[in-house]
Amino acid sequence: MFLIGAVVPLAIAGLVAGGFVALIASTVLDLPRTLVVACIAGLAGLVGAAFGVWLGTSQYRHTAWRLDEQGLAVRRGRLWQRETRVPANRVQHLDIKRGPLQRGRELSTLVVHTAGTRHSSVTVPNLDAADAERLRERLGRAIDAEDD
Repeated sequence: MFLIGAVVPLAIAGLVAGGFVALIASTVLDLPRTLVVACIAGLAGLVGAAFGVWLGTSQYRHTAWRLDEQGLAVRRGRLWQRETRVPANRVQHLDIKRGPLQRGRELSTLVVHTAGTRHSSVTVPNLDAADAERLRERLGRAIDAEDD
């Protein structure tokens, strides 16, 4: 994962430099404008994809969770860290979501629905599928223990 995060900024810089070279070459060689527009659109798509890979990798590396006797804590961010604490007695129910990309990599997103009206759920994204199941079971047992 770290390798992707280190290579992506270099790839973006290379794509931008390639776009400038394409613009200069189109002016010097007098290429048709539609070819230049197609190249720029393709370049913008590649830059956007590279940025998405970089952003997703960065968010993945800077998300952590902890489950203890009091409940679940989720920390996100690098410069501006945000920690959300969910007491076990506030948990209503638990869901596991798996999109097509997550299924291909055997990942899951745990959704913890809490008592409340606004922002009443906390997500823990991109967990290993087995870890998400274990975390859901452990939180579920904590909820049942609170009810008894």
